[in-house]
Amino acid sequence: MYKVDLNSDLGESFGAYTIGLDSDVIAHVSSANVACGYHAGDPLVMDKTVAACKAAGVAVGAHPGFPDLMGFGRRNMVCSPKEAKAYIQYQMGALLAFTAANGVKLQHVKPHGALYNMAGKDMDLALAIAEAIASVDKDVILLGLAGSKMLEAGKQVGLKVASEVFADRAYQADGSLVPRSKPGAVIHDKDEAIARTIRMVTEGKVTAITGEEVSIDAHSICVHGDNPSAVEFVKNIRAKLESEGVTIAPIADIV
Repeated sequence: MYKVDLNSDLGESFGAYTIGLDSDVIAHVSSANVACGYHAGDPLVMDKTVAACKAAGVAVGAHPGFPDLMGFGRRNMVCSPKEAKAYIQYQMGALLAFTAANGVKLQHVKPHGALYNMAGKDMDLALAIAEAIASVDKDVILLGLAGSKMLEAGKQVGLKVASEVFADRAYQADGSLVPRSKPGAVIHDKDEAIARTIRMVTEGKVTAITGEEVSIDAHSICVHGDNPSAVEFVKNIRAKLESEGVTIAPIADIV
């Protein structure tokens, strides 16, 4: 029996600005990565998002990023491991206040944007993130890119880790994502993306952009819902997975 989580980045609106179609996406995912105020989100948005997740039976995770609201956390920053550790602790603390207030447990932490990508390859940064999570709550799961340094670091400090794959992104032969700056990095054909995802879940394999077969663990699939066609894709991917006998479940039920 195959089981996989569907996760999406939610709570990324800020003040008067609305980003994403959270209310539409939440009906189709099993876990949510909630922005914690550094790259996106604010206290009202965090509270509203956690409450919406509780109402929909969706597991809540923290989505901490670099302190870069203007760049949406997508710009690389130079910071020491000590700083990175404190950034994670601070953002987890902020979201934990709202999970406690709403009576839900924090399931996981998934770093955002540049922090996620950098920690996938930088062991010192990855360890700082893993140590930060463990220092706050050892039961929280670290969600990171399949085969990355981040998962290695999580295991090293005794955390449960979950391997994330991307439905609509192309992979390189080493298992890393093709940078968005390169052609073919994003898969726009929905049928192709769904077929690739089902194969990652049921066979543990994905075809790299260069043609090689790459082994991959798929505990959780990241799906984006920031436009109407993306929401339709989330809905379709869930329906197709379930029709193939794959159970959709939160990360805590899988790892």
